[in-house]
Amino acid sequence: MLLFTSGCTHARLPIVVLPVSTMSDPIILSASDLHKSYGKGADRVAVINGLSFSLRKGECYGLLGPNGAGKTTTLRLCLGLTIADKGTIRLAGYDVPQHAREARVRIGVVPQGDNLDPDFTVFENLLVFGRYFGLPDALILERIPLLLEFSNLTAKKHARIGELSGGMKRRLTLARSLVNDPDLIFMDEPTTGLDPQARHMIWERLKRLLADGKTIFLTTHFMDEAERLCDRLAVIDHGSMIAEGEPRALIASHIEADVVEVYGENALQWGESTGRHMSGRFEVSGETIFCYTNDAKPLLDSLAGVSGVRYIHRPANLEDLFLKLTGREMRD
Repeated sequence: MLLFTSGCTHARLPIVVLPVSTMSDPIILSASDLHKSYGKGADRVAVINGLSFSLRKGECYGLLGPNGAGKTTTLRLCLGLTIADKGTIRLAGYDVPQHAREARVRIGVVPQGDNLDPDFTVFENLLVFGRYFGLPDALILERIPLLLEFSNLTAKKHARIGELSGGMKRRLTLARSLVNDPDLIFMDEPTTGLDPQARHMIWERLKRLLADGKTIFLTTHFMDEAERLCDRLAVIDHGSMIAEGEPRALIASHIEADVVEVYGENALQWGESTGRHMSGRFEVSGETIFCYTNDAKPLLDSLAGVSGVRYIHRPANLEDLFLKLTGREMRD
């Protein structure tokens, strides 16, 4: 049951009876040995290649990967919208795709792009979407004020979609995904294209959902977003799992503790003469040198007083992990 929090007050969504499933299982989503290819003959391309993972109730699980890694295909497989060539999926107590429709009654989805109905108001979008689940109007009407408050859209209740900002549309899409009081919410890059203020508001709403016991399956290209929100995450590339675990544990196991970024007109010269030999790992990307080390002091001492260079000293983060595992080259 979803618990919406507003200030110090709590309001619970009314209950609707859903199909019986084995929701006592602490694993709300499991995928085992998934395979999916497209094309024929010599042109056949494997998009998902032996992928396995599971989500526990109440956690935020992140799926990270470069463009074309298979993230969206994975979500579509889990929802039964695409059929796997091989493998098994169990979602909300149901086998997918065999019982995908029953499973989706318990699921919310926030797609990459906003697919709100432009002919309807904010209120009407929520009402009509609730009807898709077979919910009675009386129940939907009882939930809508809570959803509007949760998404900070009460003042926009009667606005048309074209009158909303990008951030408002994303918040409405999130609110719409909650109209059926789902157990699990799939979010495919929910903050792409938003300004920092809108992103932070979405993050705050997602943290509320997690605090209220909801489960979130998140794909994102924002490493700070994943690090802030995810209890566990997986990094995939070319449809295969290459790392999985808690964000900080993954960083500690794959990356040196400190990073010194050096840039400026003399950075490359300093890097070749000094930095390369004092780093545990040394990378050059464009005009910036990345020195990875478990002891930054010698590097920082060597930079003191060097003309034509600037530098940043910081702890290793999830972006460092991502780039080490998937590379720095651009993906289309």
